[in-house]
Amino acid sequence: MSPTAKRRKKQRRMRKFPDEPAKRAFFCECTAAAFAAAGIASIEFLWPGPPPRAGQFFLVKPRRTGVFLGRPISVSGWKPGQTADGGTVRFLVARQGQGSRELADLKPGEEAELIGPLGNYWAAAEIFAGSPESLPPIALIGGGVGIAPLLAFAGELTDSAQGSVSPKRVLFDFYAGFRSAPFGLETLNPPNARSLVIATEDGCEGAKGRVTEFFAPSGYGGVFACGPEPMLRAIRDACAASTVPCFISVERHMACGVGACLGCTVKTTGGNQRCCVEGPIFDAGEVCFDA
Repeated sequence: MSPTAKRRKKQRRMRKFPDEPAKRAFFCECTAAAFAAAGIASIEFLWPGPPPRAGQFFLVKPRRTGVFLGRPISVSGWKPGQTADGGTVRFLVARQGQGSRELADLKPGEEAELIGPLGNYWAAAEIFAGSPESLPPIALIGGGVGIAPLLAFAGELTDSAQGSVSPKRVLFDFYAGFRSAPFGLETLNPPNARSLVIATEDGCEGAKGRVTEFFAPSGYGGVFACGPEPMLRAIRDACAASTVPCFISVERHMACGVGACLGCTVKTTGGNQRCCVEGPIFDAGEVCFDA
């Protein structure tokens, strides 16, 4: 085994994300589709494969499409079905390029190809040492559509079927930042959320400004974040100054989604890593953001 392969194996073991489900590919029926805000669609599909974990993503491509590759979309919610496998998976899609426009414009009853679940995932029980009773409060921070995997994580923390953490013992604060009107938060209603902090840049709701202006890591046992790179950099620096563990979901353009094309490289202190395999979640202190 090459030194690079050994390093990747060691880093994945240190992240402690066990029992990753094998990926699958299916044409899945869209069961619900609506715009949660201007240019932001909330879409649900029947998924017959293995359950995704919060932080993972799918490559999604409509059956009727003009693009060759699926788009990587983070899971924003999961509702198990009646059998061991299968359920309903939810996504938030920003209507931008052709591929995402096609997804955002899907109608219930139409089909899309879903490949996944892909990547690693957040799991508080595996990240923090000690018993569930000793876990301190954590902070979940999302910016724009970056709230999607945090919404999934919040749902997972309230689902006793996920992991070994007792949901009532894992308290968290949820921070959500938007340019204008908030979206997606209607799905956030867990009993163990201590607070919800909303920040909008135009001041239309919540506090006026960027969400990083209203966040301080002191007192948290860990911070989990996803959003624009400047936001992630600010959160990383704040957590480093307070010696609070911080884990971030990094966005990159992807082609294959399985680590073969090396097109989604993330620079880290341990060398280049593939966002679709070693990520998309990284220890924030390991990520080397471009200056």
